[in-house]
Amino acid sequence: MTTMTNASVREFKMPDVGEGLTEAEILKWYVQPGDTVTDGQVVCEVETAKAAVELPIPYDGVVRALHFPEGTTVDVGTSIIAVEVAGGAAPAAGAPAAETEPASAPQEPQEPQEPQAEGSGRQPVLVGYGVATSATRRRPRKAAPEAPAGQAAVSVQAELNGRTPAPEPVAEPAAARQRPLAKPPVRKLAKDLGIDLATVIPTGPDGIITREDVHAAVSATQAPEPEAQAPAPAPAAPAAAPAPASYDTARETRIPVKGVRKATAAAMVGSAFTAPHVTEFVTVDVTRTMKLVEELKEDKEFSGLRVNPLLLIAKALLVAIRRNPEINASWDEAAQEIVVKHYVNLGIAAATPRGLIVPNIKDAHAKTLPQLAESLGELVSTAREGKTSPSAMQGGTVTITNVGVFGVDTGTPILNPGESAILAVGAIKPQPWVHKGKVKPRQVTTLALSFDHRLVDGELGSKVLADVAAILEQPKRLITWA
Repeated sequence: MTTMTNASVREFKMPDVGEGLTEAEILKWYVQPGDTVTDGQVVCEVETAKAAVELPIPYDGVVRALHFPEGTTVDVGTSIIAVEVAGGAAPAAGAPAAETEPASAPQEPQEPQEPQAEGSGRQPVLVGYGVATSATRRRPRKAAPEAPAGQAAVSVQAELNGRTPAPEPVAEPAAARQRPLAKPPVRKLAKDLGIDLATVIPTGPDGIITREDVHAAVSATQAPEPEAQAPAPAPAAPAAAPAPASYDTARETRIPVKGVRKATAAAMVGSAFTAPHVTEFVTVDVTRTMKLVEELKEDKEFSGLRVNPLLLIAKALLVAIRRNPEINASWDEAAQEIVVKHYVNLGIAAATPRGLIVPNIKDAHAKTLPQLAESLGELVSTAREGKTSPSAMQGGTVTITNVGVFGVDTGTPILNPGESAILAVGAIKPQPWVHKGKVKPRQVTTLALSFDHRLVDGELGSKVLADVAAILEQPKRLITWA
């Protein structure tokens, strides 16, 4: 046991990253022993039963040891990394000179592990582990994507864009936090394109960075890229050939069921055998809706926003819920009560590399169509990256699952646990249809609504499905029924 006078070793424990979870799997380390880390820098990415999140270190120092390799599932409260910090640099009181090994673990309770994710925004960095040590929790969370810009280790599916860790920009988190002003979709766009908002020249009112500013920054940085990319295609072609060989060399592949996939499996089994499901179907002519989608794409109110059929389907469901509010409810088994919700947290089922997740748009009922488009775009982009926070998947009331994107006509969806209804949207494609007395090719889709028959009877479920179909057939009902 070695006691230090000018430095001490801090043990960073696996925190409870949301809703009382007991364990998390270490997906990737972004630091190695000997690396220098700064307060708020992301050191690893972990996956829980709900989502993948990044863990920032809450102090400055030098990494002494990583206690577990990637792929290890670690219990909450277990030390995962040791960091040597300078004397007095530790963020909390009660931590004098410490031993070099896990003997310093008793100091750890001083770290703010108790706060849970509050669901603000989409940044998955934990509350209480941000770059600032003030009492305010939300500011560090919003700053986290910019503070570790070079370190931003993103999830499996996106942003493997070659940025290397750069501790120097992280050393000034406060300044970086104050300069860039941008709305969440613009921040997301900048992150997707690998642009540091601190380097973008704002042209919006009050110094706000716009989407055009981000694209202009991309144009300025992409000039030299073609030379670097030009020689790459030649050696890449022959590498793809050996891939099919793996099918012949192994008879079976076993995939561990854990994390999000394990939680989803348990939730679906519980839902299927708890709530008595009923599914109804309707096939509808959505030609007018598809024309409206094209018109909205040209509308300046939707400039920079993603406009697609799902947007109008979501709005149609929200209007149908307003006309039939009893569908937006849950079953309280303990109290033997039906709880009718006077708000709609609209879930959107999303397939990700880690499995099916259902984040939801909070208070979707109160959003205008452009606001709903913005929220949908943000939700889908974040889900595809695997960066959806646990809080974004809590509190949903009804859900939409778009199986049509896979070319599927329809399905019988299983309810998201705790919800009363889920709408499946099939593929939209030209089909022969009787229109004004003549058979013509029309854009047609099939909708399927599953509902919990304990609290939604056939009449109520039928009314909701019929209303959604009627709106998609005649989109002007979005106005007359609203």
